[in-house]
Amino acid sequence: MSEYEAVIGLETHIQLNTKSKIFCGCKADSWADPPNTNICPVCTGLPGVLPVLNRAVVEKAVLLASAMRADSIQSRSYFARKNYFYPDLPKGYQISQYNEPLALGGFMDVPLPEGDQRRVTITKLHMEEDAGKTVLEAGRRLIDFNRCGVPLVEMVTGPDLRSADEAAQYLIRLRQLLRWLGISEADMERGHLRCDANVSIRIQGSDVLNPKTETKNVNSIENVRDAIQAEIKRQIREVKAGRTIEAWTLDWDEDSGTLRKMRVKETEADYRYFREPDLLPIELDETWRDEILSALPELPLERRARIAKQYDIPIYDAEILTEERSLADYFEKAVDVYDGEPKTVSNWLMNDVLRIIRSKGIKAGGLQLQPHHLAEIIDMVDKKKITTNTAKSLLDQVEETGNTPTEIVERENLAQVSDEGALRQVIADVIAGNPDQVKTYRAGKESVIGWFVGQVMRETKGKANPQLVQELLGEMLAGE
Repeated sequence: MSEYEAVIGLETHIQLNTKSKIFCGCKADSWADPPNTNICPVCTGLPGVLPVLNRAVVEKAVLLASAMRADSIQSRSYFARKNYFYPDLPKGYQISQYNEPLALGGFMDVPLPEGDQRRVTITKLHMEEDAGKTVLEAGRRLIDFNRCGVPLVEMVTGPDLRSADEAAQYLIRLRQLLRWLGISEADMERGHLRCDANVSIRIQGSDVLNPKTETKNVNSIENVRDAIQAEIKRQIREVKAGRTIEAWTLDWDEDSGTLRKMRVKETEADYRYFREPDLLPIELDETWRDEILSALPELPLERRARIAKQYDIPIYDAEILTEERSLADYFEKAVDVYDGEPKTVSNWLMNDVLRIIRSKGIKAGGLQLQPHHLAEIIDMVDKKKITTNTAKSLLDQVEETGNTPTEIVERENLAQVSDEGALRQVIADVIAGNPDQVKTYRAGKESVIGWFVGQVMRETKGKANPQLVQELLGEMLAGE
């Protein structure tokens, strides 16, 4: 591998989460619906029908173009017909954009695990309709047209990536951005985000771009990584054997972990592009553009850097807290309410609130446990009103019931026991009931005190002040 360098570019197809399709009123996301139940004459290309552009598609695409720092978001762009035949393309052409797309240029800086970053450039961003889906079943090829006309944004990167791992990191960051902007669910297994990988190799240090292959529509980030790695190794074997790399379109079989040739790669001339005669140009005036971009939030990497600096927390914490936008919002709202160190809030969020989020399969914005509830619970621990163990269970109770922490503590009598007299009596009973452990402790094995603390906590149903319990045990076990 050290003799050769991989050169990788990605074409990503992003399904936008609009309610309806790009050119008709049919439901857009019909992933779980029975075949051919969300179709109409427009999306199935029946004669005489006319497409009507969905305004929301343009707005979501403009948001993405701005987030990807496009050099130019065009005030006027056009749709084109891309002509090719597939069984699941009922019109015999796809309405897409070609040389006059919505946006040109742009980039994403992708942090790499070793601490560096890779700038991935974008050549263009354009809108288009999706084709249908071909399903192989019992030896037959069946066609589901539900996906026809689903709105897509396609982004084509420059040949900037140098390894399968870098390609995976780019997709991870792109998926995060799409969800952050709220424009796509970006679930690769459901086809919301699909990736074609263009791969070639060259001698290290060379600036010559060699013939490339394209691996189509891989359905997970891990599979993209594996497919690219397999193709790099295949090309190296071919070159070392003295054979020429041919411009093939490849298919990745994830079950066997192998690539197979589908066809010779098409060229742009094969598609016979021409301007779509049934659609007017898209006129993006300044007023509409400004209205769209007013909804553009602070982006994930910028927010990660700001949160780390503003709240003086490790970049590791900030990375987790900005995995998704509502979690970052949750953290900042909790910090605003909590009268203590932001790092304390970060710890509780990462260790305990995220446990609830992941177990329920929801986002932070869907919690009944509100940021001010978390701040209230942490404050109770700080003021020794409840124990840490009680606090952890209290988080779950607030989430399940929607009641406030104070209401639950009062109703369930969860307040921490710090009455010295009451604790002395419990400790005396524990000591009297465990003479063997007392002898062990007094023989010099002081670590046994932890066992005694556990017994006292059990007797008080976890409500005893553990620091006070330890102090009193040390005193009472030292006596004869």
